[in-house]
Amino acid sequence: MCEIAFSIPNEVLYDTKMSKQDTLAFAKRAVALCYYTQSKVSLGYCAQIADMSKEEFIRYLGANGISIFQYDDEQEFIEEMNNA
Repeated sequence: MCEIAFSIPNEVLYDTKMSKQDTLAFAKRAVALCYYTQSKVSLGYCAQIADMSKEEFIRYLGANGISIFQYDDEQEFIEEMNNA
């Protein structure tokens, strides 16, 4: 797995009252969320990036108002429901 490092000012940690571990977890989730919403990476890989199980990541998406069901139009959604 690739590792990427970046710097965050100490003042940000102080202001947010987040530890380094909390900040790392936050950054991983933010990256995974961004990748997922841009349809760049699968749900499974995004869960790995966020250090979560797929189920945990699905719940995280829901908590952030993001559905795992993505349809381009209403007709596509109706067809999918009819095939279920």
